[in-house]
Amino acid sequence: MAFSARVSDAPLAQINVTPLVDVLLVLLVITMITSPVLTHKVKLDLPQHGIVDVTTPPEMVQLAIHADGSMTWNDAPIDASMLSSQLVIAAHQSEQPHLVLDPADGVSYQTVASVIAEAKQQGLQRIDFMDPR
Repeated sequence: MAFSARVSDAPLAQINVTPLVDVLLVLLVITMITSPVLTHKVKLDLPQHGIVDVTTPPEMVQLAIHADGSMTWNDAPIDASMLSSQLVIAAHQSEQPHLVLDPADGVSYQTVASVIAEAKQQGLQRIDFMDPR
């Protein structure tokens, strides 16, 4: 078994890939750990192709949330306590209305999320967003 000693002082022109592999494995582990946290399911009620609904649409209630946090229920100004009572009334009707949210551009996510959570907590089934067109 012969070992050769390197006698030349020329630089070695090879890349050490061990640190690169270590970094890639760490990134892979981080990705594998965080990917289940980032994916959460949202139930969507998408229209089916070819199925025509001939029933009369339920009453539609428009809830506009303005940039300053104020709200209007079918163009009538309401506050948070009135919103809660309106949602209770709407949820206990024989045919629940279709709640359509119209948040303004400057509304915080927390405000919209709390309104949706309140509506779901009161039992409203149909909550949609206003079409921006």
